[in-house]
Formats: sequence, structure tokens, C-alpha cells
Amino acid sequence: MKVHIGVKTDPVEYRYSYEWLFALMKSLSLTHVQLGSFFELYMLEDGYFRDLRKTADSFGVSIKSCFTSHRELGGFFTDNSYLEKAARSAYERLIHAASLLGADYAGSSPGFVYRDKPHLKARGIACYLSHMKELTMLAKEKGLKALTLEPMSCFAEPPSTPGELDYILGEAADWHNKNLNTSVPLLVCGDISHGYADSQKRVVHDNMDLFVHQIPHMAEFHFKNTDGIFNATFGFSPEEQKRGKVDLRELKNIIDVNETRFPAEDVAGYFETSGPKLGRDYSDRSLEAILVSSLTEIKKVFCPDPA
Repeated sequence: MKVHIGVKTDPVEYRYSYEWLFALMKSLSLTHVQLGSFFELYMLEDGYFRDLRKTADSFGVSIKSCFTSHRELGGFFTDNSYLEKAARSAYERLIHAASLLGADYAGSSPGFVYRDKPHLKARGIACYLSHMKELTMLAKEKGLKALTLEPMSCFAEPPSTPGELDYILGEAADWHNKNLNTSVPLLVCGDISHGYADSQKRVVHDNMDLFVHQIPHMAEFHFKNTDGIFNATFGFSPEEQKRGKVDLRELKNIIDVNETRFPAEDVAGYFETSGPKLGRDYSDRSLEAILVSSLTEIKKVFCPDPA
């Protein structure tokens, strides 16, 4: 199985152009891009995405996935018809944008339950699944390979446990199996930094264990480092690796051992970071060094130079 190293575009939002990012990726011999969502994405005309695809092609990179950068598609869990309608409309637009870009996947975290209304969780999961079943049919029409969801790190953002993940994916798989010719599967965009710690900061589900549990459904994943209770997230520079919980070599070994359990022969891992403080002359300019440092360390493990 081939693991492609790529970049999620979040940190260039309102900071650098995509041409800048694609040129940086070309210099590092990286070809896979996950387009992170941004406010204007849901309103842009089709021509924008056609032009962006041509720009990516000119740098030798491919936008293989579209995935939310924020929590803007959480309306399915709010028990509010206006927010639900907005989430559905935006998800349809995300799928359409992915199709125009020639991407294989489009996805998001499923949603969020208000902390003061935890009783909405079961209803929210049912609402999400109802819409996703229909959206997998739209994705099929648009030529995508699958839709993806991201397991998260807290009770209020399901799925965050193996049981929740199995239930959601099981329901979606049953639907897909009954509609093989008119729908695509719902798969996982994993995040190696996501585990589950409870309100007392006790680790209930370790991030590596959750990652392994997701593998049979995993189409793509995020490279991101974290601390022992999944509170802070950061990169993989030598200094960050000393204080981080994610061991790149352990991750590489897990993937190698489980390669036959992945649902696809090619899987992309995208380095995900929000980057430095946005909108400061003294911080924006450090983004290149941040990206290069982490991506270089990831490549050392996953794409070592031949001896």
C-alpha cells in the first residue's frame, strides 16, 4: 500500500496564495493536497474551482480531497431547522466543489452537540445519517469515490468512541450496500492526534488505539501531533517531537502492519496545522519554516531516501 504525504491547506487561509503553497510543495516533491474549507468556498462560482485545478496542475500537484477546516457543517446536530438546512446546502456545495477540482473525497466532522443540550446527541446522529445517505448519492452523481467523516476528541462531537464510530459507519454501510449503483461509501478521514479524554482528563481511548480501530474504513488521515490529553496540537519539528505524543515511526509501523486492512491501495496523509498567529508581520512569515520543518521530518520516516 502506498502512503502519499500531502498538505491540508488550512494555514494559508487569508495569509498566502495557493500558488505559494503549491510551489513550496513542489520544492518538497509532494503532490497531494487536501483543500481546507474557507468562508467563501460555499458561495464561489464554478470557475474559481476550475481555475484552481488548473493552477494545481501547473505545479504538478493534485487536489485529492476537500475537507472542512472549521465546524461550519454542524447544523445537523442543533435541532434547529434553519441551521440544518444551511448545513445541507453547504455540504452539497462542498461535494460540487470537490467534483470540479477532480477530488476523490469530500468530508467533514459530523457535527457538535451543544454542551447545555446533551440530550440532542442521539437525534443529531440520526439527522446526520439521514442527510448523509442522500448525500452519498449526490457524491456518486458527481464522480467522487466516497464521503469522509473525522472522528473527534470529545463527547459533544461524535463519533469519539469506537462504539459511536461503528454505529454511524455501520448504518451508512448498510445503506450503501443496498444502493451500490447509486451511492458511494461513507469512510473515515482519521486524525492521529485524536483520542478521547473525559471531563476529568482521564484518557478513555488512546489516539493510537482509535486510529487502528478506524483503519478498515480509512481513506485518508491527518498528520498532527498532540500532548498526553489531546489538548494542544502542533507539528513534528525535532523540538515538537520531543514533547509530543505521536511517534512517527510507531505510526509508520502501525500502517505497515495493517496495510491489508485499509479499504484502498493508496492512502494520503495530510499534514494539518493552523500555522502561527494569523495576521501579524512577525508571525505570518514563519509559516514556510513551520511547514518545511514538519514535512521534512514526516518524509524522513515515510519517504526515506534510498541508501
